[in-house]
Amino acid sequence: MPSLNKILVANRGEIAVRVIRTAKAMGYKTVAVYSAADHDALHTTLADEAVMIGAPEVSASYLNQESVLAAAKTTGADAIHPGYGFLSENTDFSAACARSGITFIGPDAKAIELMGNKRQAKIAMLRAGVPCIPGYEGADQSDETLQSEARRMGFPVMVKATAGGGGRGMRQVDDEASLLENLKSARSEASNAFGSGELILEKAIVEPRHIEIQVFADRQGHCIYLGERDCSIQRRFQKVVEESPSPFMTESLRQQMGEAAVRAALSCDYVGAGTVEFLVDRDRNFYFLEMNTRLQVEHPVTELVAGVDLVAWQIMVAEGQPLPLDQEQVSLNGHAIEVRLYAEDPADNFLPQTGRILDWQPPGQVRVDHGIQTGQTVSPFYDPMLAKVIAHGSNRETARRKLICALEDMKLLGVKHNQHFLNQILKEPAFAEGQATTAFLDQHFTDNAFYPSEDVLLESSALAALLFFHLENPGHDKGKVWGATRFTPWSYQLHCDTSGNEQDFPVSLTVTGKNHYKIQSGGQEYVLDLLSIDEQCMKYSVDDLTHYCHFVLSDSQLHLSTLQGNTLWQNQTHAPAQSSEQSGDGRVLASMDGVIIDVLAKPGDWVEVGQTVMVLEAMKMEHALKARVSGTVGTVSSAAGDQVKTRQCLLEIEAAEADS
Repeated sequence: MPSLNKILVANRGEIAVRVIRTAKAMGYKTVAVYSAADHDALHTTLADEAVMIGAPEVSASYLNQESVLAAAKTTGADAIHPGYGFLSENTDFSAACARSGITFIGPDAKAIELMGNKRQAKIAMLRAGVPCIPGYEGADQSDETLQSEARRMGFPVMVKATAGGGGRGMRQVDDEASLLENLKSARSEASNAFGSGELILEKAIVEPRHIEIQVFADRQGHCIYLGERDCSIQRRFQKVVEESPSPFMTESLRQQMGEAAVRAALSCDYVGAGTVEFLVDRDRNFYFLEMNTRLQVEHPVTELVAGVDLVAWQIMVAEGQPLPLDQEQVSLNGHAIEVRLYAEDPADNFLPQTGRILDWQPPGQVRVDHGIQTGQTVSPFYDPMLAKVIAHGSNRETARRKLICALEDMKLLGVKHNQHFLNQILKEPAFAEGQATTAFLDQHFTDNAFYPSEDVLLESSALAALLFFHLENPGHDKGKVWGATRFTPWSYQLHCDTSGNEQDFPVSLTVTGKNHYKIQSGGQEYVLDLLSIDEQCMKYSVDDLTHYCHFVLSDSQLHLSTLQGNTLWQNQTHAPAQSSEQSGDGRVLASMDGVIIDVLAKPGDWVEVGQTVMVLEAMKMEHALKARVSGTVGTVSSAAGDQVKTRQCLLEIEAAEADS
């Protein structure tokens, strides 16, 4: 095969940055592609060249095969690395690259096609002797047949899109009454995400481990496995924390699963990096789940434990070189844990978030794969993952401890995210003891576990008052004005937006000495000394214990970050009185920027509180918009296909009058 010279990376975000850096380190020229929404993205500045390939929508840009191939032709790229997602498992795109004389850095189209269809893949695995979960993989996709098969295997069952991934098009159905509704929503989500609504059914294994094997194959017929990754901690079937090795693994089980994964790869003449995913029950029986014919999001934990660069291996194998190691030479050392940083609000049902990144300071001492920078806008068009933080240590506890410290050191302001939630997971005793299964989050986190506590909000309100005081009185900490304000209470009316649960805090601040303050909020009193303050960091002490908080003031909003989490504050001390929005009014508002894909109510319809009246698609997921009151539908302002903005009024309900 020909030697490569220039590699186009057909992706965005952290994986585009990851691939570009390795390719450049190996001496290859690189090309980035980007949509109109990503004009300020980090990957566009790191590559040697960057080409704008279309509008923000993925169909017009990152999924637009013609535009990507045209960019390769224009820049003279002789290879394309697809990353993960988008075109990475697209058979037509792999074949189109071959027809254009461009090397696709990944497996051949035949393997992608087979393993990309869950129904066909499962049939192939059964033939290859790989253990599989009992289920239905038939071609008859009628509701009647799927209902009959679900009854045959018994509930609970898993509904899965055959072309799915990342949890999209996947549902656990616990009883027959909800089966038809879940079939409809799974088909819809899968059709929108993958262009196919074909489904399979599988018997749900209760509280399994999700363990996957990294395989790698070359064109000389060699295939090896590089240990496992435990991806059991998931939310809505989307991985949140990954680690290697699995704390549940034994040497015997690793060998059995590794050899089964190699059989799976060899059965489809696989070439390149691939991952064979299994479910493992409490008795250590394992069952084939799916094979991902690409680099996985969580590949860094394998790289750190195995001491390899999987992207470099992908490029080498694409050039026809043999694998640099055989199975006997694979050595696994230490432990690595990865967490995924998402732009989402855990306290608002993990709703994806958009906005401008005002400050981004990744932590040191650990690996951080990211594709963001200060000033960049997080748009509604793509997956909300912003970064991955990965720690490696000589043992699991060292890696866990390092990762906790790294998350506490990390600073991200401007968009809501799951940083504090990730730290809660790492500190949970069940995780520390290596006992987490796929039921971990349901078992250990209640619905209100993600809301800031009252104590945290009161303390944050005191810090916000102090920051507003200094912003209004520049130079106060340098003693220029403190004498004039000493012992004079300053009253503040502060407004906090905590995941839709907006609260007002009356706060009183008194200067009791130079850089010494007494602050009262909600019946609590805080006495602190200000040690220093600059544009984005305040250092203070309470009872001689030093603390730090980071902040950014933007558009009259104070973004505040402490070890307890992030909060958003507005100073409404001098604002005119306004009527507050009642949580139970009749308006249905867009929860975020996106596209309306279904309208389930029309003027004159009676709806109950909690009933879904519209479905919004954003960041590759469907979001149900529900009535907040019972009543009669009045004005419907949006139709299917409409682009909408956050908090835009979509529908109004005339609330029923309460009985007197």
